[in-house]
Amino acid sequence: MAAKAHKVQQVGYIRVSSLDQNTDRQLDGIELDKAFTDKASGKDTKRPQLQAAMEYLREGDTLVVHSMDRLARNLVDLRQIVQNLTQRGVKVRFVKESLEFNGENDSAMSTLLLNMLGAVAEFERSMIRERQAEGIAKAKAKGVYRGRKPKLEPEQVAYMKAKVAAGEPKAVIARHLGISRETLYGYLRQ
Repeated sequence: MAAKAHKVQQVGYIRVSSLDQNTDRQLDGIELDKAFTDKASGKDTKRPQLQAAMEYLREGDTLVVHSMDRLARNLVDLRQIVQNLTQRGVKVRFVKESLEFNGENDSAMSTLLLNMLGAVAEFERSMIRERQAEGIAKAKAKGVYRGRKPKLEPEQVAYMKAKVAAGEPKAVIARHLGISRETLYGYLRQ
C-alpha cells in the first residue's frame, strides 16, 4: 500500500515574550492550515511550540512568521533555523520584511537582508539589556531598587519547606505551586 501524499500546508509561528502580551496582530488575515504560538522569550530556540512546529513541517510546506525577531533574537539562531528548514524543502516567509526563503533560488539580496535584519534584531535586544542594566544600577545607587517581586507568599514558602521535609518530590511541589524547580531550589537556599 502506497504512503499517503502530504498536503502542502501554510504553517504559522507566533511568538510573544510574556503571557499578558496579545498575539492577535501577528499573522492577522493570513490563511493558515495550522499555527504554533509560544509565549516565551526569543533569547534561544528552546521554545516548546517552535520545536513542535519544526517537527510538524514537511517538505513543500511554508513556515509563515510575522517578522524575523519573532523567530529568533540572534543572528546565529535565525540563520540556523532558516537553513535547517530550507534544506528540508520547507519555505520560510517573513511577512513584515516581505522576504521568502526556499534554499534554492534565494537571491544574494534576500540573504543579505536576512543577515542585516537579523543582526539589527540582535543589536536591538542587546541595547535593551544594556539600558535595563543601567536603569537597575541607577535605582540601586538611589536605594530604590527592590528587585523582582517574590513569586511565593510566606505561607506558600512554609508549605513548600514542609512538603520537602516530608520527602515529597520537588518537581511535584514546584508544579503544584506554579513555579520552576530552579525557583523552588532558590527558596530552599534562602
